[in-house]
Amino acid sequence: MDRIKRLNLVNSITGVKPGNLIGTESVNGKSNLAIFSSIVHLGSNPALLGFVLRPYKDVPRNTYQNILDTGKYSINHIHISFIENAHYTSAKFDAEVCEFERCGLTKQHLAEFKAPYVAESYIRVGMNYLETIHIKANDTHLVVGEIEHVHIADELLTDEGYLNLELGGSVGIGGLNNYYDLIQIGSFPYARVEGVPSFNEETASSH
Repeated sequence: MDRIKRLNLVNSITGVKPGNLIGTESVNGKSNLAIFSSIVHLGSNPALLGFVLRPYKDVPRNTYQNILDTGKYSINHIHISFIENAHYTSAKFDAEVCEFERCGLTKQHLAEFKAPYVAESYIRVGMNYLETIHIKANDTHLVVGEIEHVHIADELLTDEGYLNLELGGSVGIGGLNNYYDLIQIGSFPYARVEGVPSFNEETASSH
């Protein structure tokens, strides 16, 4: 396949991914903001999240360097109201350029946390860096952190502790530059063997 067409296909093949902005600050107080679609849940106790960092030997990775230097970073949901602003944080700005200012987003510090949050985001997570795992197959890295703070709008949290992503206007990303609105289409109880419906009941009765 054509290189670009293949790249787009492989980036889309997993389906919709979460859209987030990672905020960091250098030891000199320079803020950085970058879009990521690779953030994954790694565990609830301790509460761990990870994200994939592409090879960085030949390309400056200001986000990662700031995380290594300070040990702190924020993860901020992208919402429908600012998807274009968020998208352009992916441009390769110089380290001296503040993506918050350049892309029209508001920097916010909360609870004396070193890393900046995106004020426009309704779901914001303060992270403490733990470790980096090297993936030898393609020289990428899985950056692992532990949740230290969670800042969310009260109305987005259900009685069971789930987040209503539809109400919050959180978006998903397909490929590199396609954005999707999230709509909840179902909710089911925890799956236990004794509670699984008889999906094949009609088929079985016909034999």
